[in-house]
Amino acid sequence: MKAAAAAMVVFMVAHVAAFAQNSPAHLQGAKSMTAVSPDIVKELAPTGKLRVAINFGNIVLAQIDETVGPKGVTVDLARELARRLGVPVELSPFDAAGKAFEALKAGKVDIVFLAIEPVRAAEVAFTAPYVIIEGVYMVPKESGLKSVADVDRAGVRIGVNKASAYDLYLTRTLKHATLVRGESGVDLFIKDKLEAAGGVKQAIVAYAKTNPAVRVIDGRFMEIRQAMGTVKGRDAGARYLHGFIEEMKASGFVADALKRSHQPEAEVAPPAAD
Repeated sequence: MKAAAAAMVVFMVAHVAAFAQNSPAHLQGAKSMTAVSPDIVKELAPTGKLRVAINFGNIVLAQIDETVGPKGVTVDLARELARRLGVPVELSPFDAAGKAFEALKAGKVDIVFLAIEPVRAAEVAFTAPYVIIEGVYMVPKESGLKSVADVDRAGVRIGVNKASAYDLYLTRTLKHATLVRGESGVDLFIKDKLEAAGGVKQAIVAYAKTNPAVRVIDGRFMEIRQAMGTVKGRDAGARYLHGFIEEMKASGFVADALKRSHQPEAEVAPPAAD
């Protein structure tokens, strides 16, 4: 998986210019919100273009198609938001959520798509979630670990992607097991013969199908609430993003984007409580 991730990054960098393209035809018909005030545009696109971090390390949210370039629900949402703001979009590729988060803190991007987490919420003004995905465990086929609860015991080492949502969550909640962090938790799991690996369900299941020596434990250890966000302090922009995401869920835009990118198991988040 590590080699594949490296190849993906090379592909993304080589095609980065193609990421700043206009909205495709299937997005042009999306229902438009009322005119956006200059103050909101200035907050969300202070450089005159909408700089968006896209995490290609999460296959539910974004993928690379060698024919059409970047695609997925976050790519579609970014392009639609830029269209409504009336500015060009610049999609910045990352292979991990933690790197996208650091780019926002450094002022290199204006918009991120991240799982809502307390550590991140100190820096990011999040919308309500637009997609719900699951965090699951993978173990060796003959492992004695049978349930999610079994994994949190002394002596169990769990490979995770450093600074991912599930790394942050497990750091807070595990009482006995030990986390082993790296660029790829699955690579660590295989290389170091760890007792388990944690990750996004779709990616973990896809890997398990290619390796008969492993299996996925039934059930999830967490619900990953994916949201859109901008830098804390951009209050008008954050309110606009909140309304944008709620409309995108209610209109069917998010569901359609997930279908187009072949992510049928991802669940569109319910309307925000407010």
